[in-house]
Amino acid sequence: MSVVRSIARACLAAAVLTGCAARSSPVPLQADEGALTALAGEWSGEYSSAATGRSGSIVFKLTAGSDTAFGDVVMVPSGSEHPLAPAPKAGVEGGVVTHPTAQALTIRFVRVTGDSVSGALDPYQSPECGCALVTTFTGRVEQDRIHGTFVTHGEMHASAPQSGTWSVRRRG
Repeated sequence: MSVVRSIARACLAAAVLTGCAARSSPVPLQADEGALTALAGEWSGEYSSAATGRSGSIVFKLTAGSDTAFGDVVMVPSGSEHPLAPAPKAGVEGGVVTHPTAQALTIRFVRVTGDSVSGALDPYQSPECGCALVTTFTGRVEQDRIHGTFVTHGEMHASAPQSGTWSVRRRG
């Protein structure tokens, strides 16, 4: 991947996340008070999958003493200038979005137990088949860094799972 393309993707991700941050939906958290305090702050990082060639940015914000967080994920497939889009909601007309408008994907929930983190993204649209994909993730908290793995599969486990890695650092 060229340096110019990497910079363009980073700029697109930053623009999308900045624009979506104000309207992000709250992410329900399941954690004890100590874990919530340890995760308080703004986190940002990246994910990648050698299996799919996809990579992108992650932004997550947690306020201490709250049982919700705000987070977004931008996924830009390798070789594409367009980010992936959320899957159409049931009952909404429309088909495959070939050139979606920039929109961050929603983190559905997060669980924290000790130094372990797990969660899932709301379904989003596959660029290959137009079908809905679901991603679950796990990770480990190590001071100002969280890193782990994720697994993506078609809804109802219709497609072979594909995996990758992710990592975020606390900002500031």
